[in-house]
Amino acid sequence: MRDLSLLPDLQLALVQSELAWHDPAANRAHFETLLAPLEGVDLVVLPEMFSTGFSMDSASLAEPENGPSTVWLQEQARRLQAVVTGSLIIQAADGSYRNRLLWARPDGSLAHYDKRHLFRMAGEHKHYAAGDQQQLLALKGWQIRPLICYDLRFPVWSRDPRDTDLLLYTANWPAARRQHWNRLLPARAIENLCYVAAVNRIGEDGKGHAYSGDSQVLDFQGEALLNAEAAGGVFRFALSGAALAAYRERFPAYLDADAFELKP
Repeated sequence: MRDLSLLPDLQLALVQSELAWHDPAANRAHFETLLAPLEGVDLVVLPEMFSTGFSMDSASLAEPENGPSTVWLQEQARRLQAVVTGSLIIQAADGSYRNRLLWARPDGSLAHYDKRHLFRMAGEHKHYAAGDQQQLLALKGWQIRPLICYDLRFPVWSRDPRDTDLLLYTANWPAARRQHWNRLLPARAIENLCYVAAVNRIGEDGKGHAYSGDSQVLDFQGEALLNAEAAGGVFRFALSGAALAAYRERFPAYLDADAFELKP
């Protein structure tokens, strides 16, 4: 069993921003400016579909695997010596379109997670193929599980009572359902006995939908440690492995968790 008390602090940078509609080059340039002064971070998190906004124009906006936004993520990771992550529209090798979170490491290697729950109220399920694999990614000994936006509503897919130290959500969550975002995030933290970090966008998209932000970091009791509210910028926070270990030892609810099996 891992000794979480020995984990080094994990330095997060959450990037909450408006997005230029359907303009990947403008978004990359904007985020590059925001990231330029960063030093000493371990993980930089961008919003869902950070290069385009939340769009159903998958056929016209999709980039190939190893396209310009992927290369840009790798460049930023190498420059910052940190993992840089966010989702974008990718045409996979099989020809399908994916809302794909890329996990770019400083050494140039990549991991990815394809969004499992596609937001049918916007028709996302008609324009993208759903993923069927969870990811548990290691960083400085921390076990991090990335999920995307609508996945937040599904506790079974989010559930992992022991191995996940940080649940990570990247989103374009509209202001109209802000209350749901702010209630579900603490629930995911409490039931998983883990930290939660969530990055949302602000501003208005090309369809006229408003976004209220509320990017935040929560502890294992669902308490907000950081909340960006509606401000734009880069928000930093350090997670403590010792605090997580102490809480799980004091309140080991995972020992009574129900066993279950996920099916594709």
